[in-house]
Amino acid sequence: MGGRVTDCHLYEGDGTRAIPERNVLVHHLAEHVELPPEVRGWRAEIEAEEARKAAAGEPHRWNSPRFALEGITVARTADQGEPVVHLKLRDADYYDFLAASLNLDRPRPGDGLTLRRLHLENRDPVHAPAFLSSSFGVIVAVETGADGKMLFARSSPYVAGHPRRWNASVSEGLSGAHDLPGDGSPISFHATARRALREELGVTAEDRVELELLAFGLDLRLHQWAAFFRAVLPDLGEEDLRRRWARGVEDKWEHDSHAFVPAEPDSVLDFILERPERAWAPCAPALFYLALVRGAVVRRGGDPAGRLDVEAAERRARRRHGEAGPAE
Repeated sequence: MGGRVTDCHLYEGDGTRAIPERNVLVHHLAEHVELPPEVRGWRAEIEAEEARKAAAGEPHRWNSPRFALEGITVARTADQGEPVVHLKLRDADYYDFLAASLNLDRPRPGDGLTLRRLHLENRDPVHAPAFLSSSFGVIVAVETGADGKMLFARSSPYVAGHPRRWNASVSEGLSGAHDLPGDGSPISFHATARRALREELGVTAEDRVELELLAFGLDLRLHQWAAFFRAVLPDLGEEDLRRRWARGVEDKWEHDSHAFVPAEPDSVLDFILERPERAWAPCAPALFYLALVRGAVVRRGGDPAGRLDVEAAERRARRRHGEAGPAE
């Protein structure tokens, strides 16, 4: 994008059409993911250190139930050719994710090999062992309808994955405590995205939200899967959201700053390319690119050729910023 290659693997979705919620089928296995011995040891280190910090009253990471991706496949409907995504999830927790994903490049005791070398290098990342995918999340690109702006958020130093990086408008991990329905109904990524909008932006159930699932992708640095969403808030603008944040939101600590940019391709691409690659979480540029494509398709009345409008804007952005982008 703009002469850059991001560490984001897009598995399904190109932004030209949404993946219907009914076509996302989540199969939950109520069995905890199995960790290799070295990862169990690293997890024990994390658990002990976080307990020490908590006892000392220091900032710490608390454990919570998550889900590990054991498998994902895509089919197509016979009539419209719509994608149908099947996902198989196992139980995991946040410390499982920290132990595996934050230690992908840590040499194992004994042979000195890393998890990345053993399981990911020169292999299809989609088929990695489930313990490496112990946190499945949603990332959302938010557009304000009242003033036509795209919202970017920079993560705070307290988050484990990509602290102090520009990221999606909201990012949230699928939670066993909040997103596993008690009535036995399936897990819904759309419901998780709505929860993230409420907890991080103060967008409530009373607000109108046009929410579309655009893609499934994978952050290759942390081997972390996510569902990519676009959310348009028809009745809200920048000042509405800033007033709500000033009055408090549940997860205000996750971000340390926000930026509102006109939600048209040239402005959004300029905002991304004006910042060095290292300033971005791996999948954020891909998310916003797909959101731009979807917006262009909608403006064209559903014509997939809207993607060409974004490609033309990207060519203009490359000419403005050069192949290399800003200095590191």
